[in-house]
Amino acid sequence: MTRSTVESSYERARDAYGAVGVDAEEALARLDQIAISMHCWQGDDVHGFENPAGQLTGGISATGNYPGRARNADELRADVEVAMAQIPGPQRFNLHAIYLEAPRPVERTDIRPEHFQRWVDWARRLGIGLDFNPTFFSHPKSEEATLSHPDPGIRRFWIDHGKASRLVSAHFGRSLGTPSVMDTWIPDGSKDLPYDRFGPRRRLVEALDEMLAQKLPREHHRDAVEGKLFGLGMEAYTVGSHELYLAYAATRRVMLCLDTGHFHPTESVADKISSVVDFADGVLLHLSRSVRWDSDHVVLLDDEVQAVCSELVRGRVLDRVTIALDFFDASINRVAAWVIGTRNVRRALLRHCSSPRRGWPRRRRAGTTPPGWRSSRSRSRFPGAQSGMPTASARECP
Repeated sequence: MTRSTVESSYERARDAYGAVGVDAEEALARLDQIAISMHCWQGDDVHGFENPAGQLTGGISATGNYPGRARNADELRADVEVAMAQIPGPQRFNLHAIYLEAPRPVERTDIRPEHFQRWVDWARRLGIGLDFNPTFFSHPKSEEATLSHPDPGIRRFWIDHGKASRLVSAHFGRSLGTPSVMDTWIPDGSKDLPYDRFGPRRRLVEALDEMLAQKLPREHHRDAVEGKLFGLGMEAYTVGSHELYLAYAATRRVMLCLDTGHFHPTESVADKISSVVDFADGVLLHLSRSVRWDSDHVVLLDDEVQAVCSELVRGRVLDRVTIALDFFDASINRVAAWVIGTRNVRRALLRHCSSPRRGWPRRRRAGTTPPGWRSSRSRSRFPGAQSGMPTASARECP
């Protein structure tokens, strides 16, 4: 396909969209303002560089053995650049604390901005922002619990790790001129029914309050908390539930993270956005794909992603929502996974940025039917319409 063929096809599409009131150039310009934060852990199966040979814990599992896993930060950065070259639009990159670079082992409480300086230099060269995550798993002190642990010494360790992580995140934002969103997720919970549900949650809230106590410039750093329905090893009880973090985000004015894999399969994250965005300090979206559970499959252009993007565009809340990806599949080409997942999200956003909307909100408020729609009770030669059943023709829309 030649460039002239592409351009002529675009011109025909632009004219066709213009005929129904859609300015294609405006839709593309709007899309070019939406950054998507790609995630480091797809490139190396969540190994990180703190202890690459260590065991992955916290109920996290990357299945598959496709060749080409990044073995160091240079290989990971090279792979990401190949992926980004295939993805249009603005991008960001999301790091976990275990992706530090240091000449000798560094305890998690001792991580500093200098351990991530090569990432900052790389991001500055590419003109992208960085986001951050403290790592509350894959550590000897995370085997039973972290911020909700009954042992004050272990809780102190993880509080200090969170404090150090916030300073790294703020360094990202200050250095690159765009706020770094730091998401806190912990694997604390119980495999079977616990005797005490109140104590761990109260300890978690107290630990979070101390961890987030230092005021950091909003233009450099934003805090988010991420809940989960259940996970491996915490099937019966999750300390950091969605309800707890929803209340925490609303009362502490931090961002709430909604992960599309962290709810019951019949729940819609798209429906939750309008419920929470006005009460928390914004929403962080982690887009993933669940196959029967939080399996973190690569994002497709499916109903869930389309519904989420529709809400963001129609609700005009893109300025209060940060879009990030969260999947890791070791059974396929890892660079391709980044490309496929990110492009599908961008395609969904484009579809809804270019949807005809002129007059629809006014008609909906007036209780009238949008143009081109016909009642399912309209007369038709199809038998289904005679009985009042909706048919393909009865649901026809422009």
